[in-house]
Amino acid sequence: MLLKSLVKPKSRLTMVTENTTLAEALKILEEKDFRCVPILDETGTLFRGNIYKMHLYRHKSRGGDMNLPVTHLIKNSTKFISVNASFFNVFFSIKDLPYIAVLDSQNSFYGILTHNRLMDMLSQSWNVNVGSYVITVVSTGERGDLEKMARIISKFTNIASVISLDVQEGELVHRTMFTLPSDVDQDKLDKIVATLHKRGFKIPEIENLNSVQ
Repeated sequence: MLLKSLVKPKSRLTMVTENTTLAEALKILEEKDFRCVPILDETGTLFRGNIYKMHLYRHKSRGGDMNLPVTHLIKNSTKFISVNASFFNVFFSIKDLPYIAVLDSQNSFYGILTHNRLMDMLSQSWNVNVGSYVITVVSTGERGDLEKMARIISKFTNIASVISLDVQEGELVHRTMFTLPSDVDQDKLDKIVATLHKRGFKIPEIENLNSVQ
């Protein structure tokens, strides 16, 4: 399954258990130069939460007892997903977290999905590494608009990928981003844009992928 292939498994992670002291956790985080690490139960099976370097520094600077267990500063105890979670569940669960814990079918800690790994996957699905341009086409969201846009573009070239964004109320409600393959040059791009304009579609942005890679 897709999610499982993106997860960094437990066997490759640095973790602490709930009886690890704050001092021990800080030493690990400093040595590894990590922002945070997962906290597991004493058996190393169940996910308890995360311990963050910034919270350890704050606690230490205020004269806090560094011999307390990491559970004293535990965070993100409810921030986890199932290995079978849907993409949308994953996307909205991870938000600003550096990673989210992943549990297996037995609710045991399986590993983590990092924010960077998720962004890499989205980048790959966008085909930016094999594309030439990304054109943003704005439409009114009427039935058949996507088909019309795709048909126009397909007269000139294949479509590497397509993503629809920010559906909302208003005159211009659909923003669709088409990634064009690497063989599309400026002349062909101009013809695509001109034809889309002629058919009533607006193109507010064109990204040249060759200039950003």
